[in-house]
Amino acid sequence: MTDPIPVPAPDLAPPPPRRHPARVVARGLFEWAKSLSLALLLFLFVRAFFVEAFKIPSGSMEGTLHVGDFLLVNKLVYGAEVPFTGRRLPAVRHPEYRDILVFQWPVDPSVNFVKRLVGLPGDTLSMVDGVLVRNGARQQERFARHSEPNSDPIGEEFSWQRAFLVRRAVARRSYRPSRNNWGPLVVPARKFFVLGDNRDDSLDSRYWGFVPDSLVRGRPMIVYYSYSPDSANALDWILRIRWHRLGERVH
Repeated sequence: MTDPIPVPAPDLAPPPPRRHPARVVARGLFEWAKSLSLALLLFLFVRAFFVEAFKIPSGSMEGTLHVGDFLLVNKLVYGAEVPFTGRRLPAVRHPEYRDILVFQWPVDPSVNFVKRLVGLPGDTLSMVDGVLVRNGARQQERFARHSEPNSDPIGEEFSWQRAFLVRRAVARRSYRPSRNNWGPLVVPARKFFVLGDNRDDSLDSRYWGFVPDSLVRGRPMIVYYSYSPDSANALDWILRIRWHRLGERVH
């Protein structure tokens, strides 16, 4: 009888080295910071060139846009500005008559306004008893509202218009514009004339002049959030949501 052949014992793999808890935490924090940085860079890129959020702070566009509306603004359509260069990307198209624009206020460019474009370069504009006249034709504007139809204030803030009057040499001295009666004015090259849809409660081109095309930031697309502000309720942005306006297109 032969002796059994001994079977060698299998080699056991050495146990994996134990990772130090501090290294595990540090690596986790590094991965988290990297993901956050990439997300932030993506957000800044999209915000700079494609879409930006904008809040409606006043009732100047009431009837079309409401106080408490939050908008997504398409910046690419008119050519987004490249940060820190003063240059713009090529525009998909140029602003058109009756577009709603988001732009920097010429009086203080740190403030953004939203109004409706009613005058393009070369247009002749006037207003007669609250009705806009463009190139000799009275405009039918279903979006325009008049909350104070029996009021027509006159003020020095309209005096800038004299420099742009048609045949201004004859009319300048006798020209007395008001909120609802002014013009005719000629819109200069590379500038726009804008009005709020709430015509009797809007600080617009009638008061401070034209908008240079370089200050146009984009065109609102949709209302992504909306609530009815209530100064007496700190949770109005949660408790007073306008559900019917969420996702509504702006036009």
